[in-house]
Amino acid sequence: MEFETLIYQQNNHVGVVTINRPQALNALNEKVLQELALLAGHIKSDKNIRVLIITGSGEKAFVAGADIKAMQKMTPQQAEEFSITAQTAFNAIESLPFAVIAAVNGFALGGGCELALSCDIILASEKAKFGLPEVSLGLLPCFGGTQRLPRAVGLYKAREMVFSGEFYSARQCREFGFVNQVIAPEDLLNEAQKLAETIASRGPVAVAKAKQSLNTGFELHINDGLKQEAALFGELFSTEDHHEGISAFIEKREPHFKGE
Repeated sequence: MEFETLIYQQNNHVGVVTINRPQALNALNEKVLQELALLAGHIKSDKNIRVLIITGSGEKAFVAGADIKAMQKMTPQQAEEFSITAQTAFNAIESLPFAVIAAVNGFALGGGCELALSCDIILASEKAKFGLPEVSLGLLPCFGGTQRLPRAVGLYKAREMVFSGEFYSARQCREFGFVNQVIAPEDLLNEAQKLAETIASRGPVAVAKAKQSLNTGFELHINDGLKQEAALFGELFSTEDHHEGISAFIEKREPHFKGE
């Protein structure tokens, strides 16, 4: 697929999407959001993709936020529609049936932080900065930040981050619990690729079911979550991957999963 604001590449079972507006620090405008949703819709049923990496072009920014200039003259109705467009795109990314890794190479502010939060795993450069500074503009995070951040760091820390609008280092965010690893800038994409290849080597149906259990079970009472976990576990016993995985273990060889 051809995009105006994204660069998409696929190597074996790993897709890499780069948000490509370096002149605007990869800020999210309506076009970027529409193309992210389009890409997610296109690849969600692609059996060849087992992991997606999302990053930003250039050295300064992952995504420096929403496009403020594009927001300057919005009416209240247009602003709400813009929020819904972004939420729709990020929901599409979050619901992809495979792992999504954010490789945060620089500023991840506002919408950039919210995009990272819609991913399953966040790897951050030592130079990365995170924050939700919308209140400094008289606004609030509206791309899912007030909903995903408390789930990631707890309500009290989320309140501090949102109300203050301050920026936080990658190491601070790792301490808060939503950055998985902090990596030297020159190694970030290589480390993201290594992790992606590791995940891609596992049973893709199993990863998809595990993601479903983690994401939906988190919102359920533990008893309901446990029932769902058992049901998903049972479903995996009808897959070819399950037979291949167990056979490979018994035969002491590497499994060759087909996603079936």
